[in-house]
Amino acid sequence: MDNFLYSVEREFDIPVEVLWDAWTDPVALEAWYHPAELACVPGSVVSEPIDGGPWAVGVDVPDYGFVAYFYGRYTAVVPHARIDHTMHYTQSEQEFAARDESTDHHLVRIEFDSRGMRSWVKFSQFGDMPESEALRAQEGMESYFDSLGRFLIVPS
Repeated sequence: MDNFLYSVEREFDIPVEVLWDAWTDPVALEAWYHPAELACVPGSVVSEPIDGGPWAVGVDVPDYGFVAYFYGRYTAVVPHARIDHTMHYTQSEQEFAARDESTDHHLVRIEFDSRGMRSWVKFSQFGDMPESEALRAQEGMESYFDSLGRFLIVPS
């Protein structure tokens, strides 16, 4: 993949199978795949984690009066090890509904590693974007990972 933009990685105190499900199950994604202070649009999440399968999510950004829509296709799925997918972005509900895959897009790679009863995940984004925007995207993904961490905490 060309034009590396940024990556974010974390370790969690859970088996890799649980972490994998959090990234691939649409119900789980809807619960956490958004910055910590925001939420997904109910019913917007799609995830069919097979080569060529679709994925999509809408994140409500009420303070700025828009919804950030992301969508694409899984291009490589290696269970418990790696997910690659395209990522298109729009703020238009109509464009999101149409899922036009001919628009400019980025590539995303999510890598997983089992570390005993712990697991590791790394999100990397590739494409064309000004450096200042890439830094903001990285900060945003750090917040997504904070949301993931809260989702993965099992109440005692």
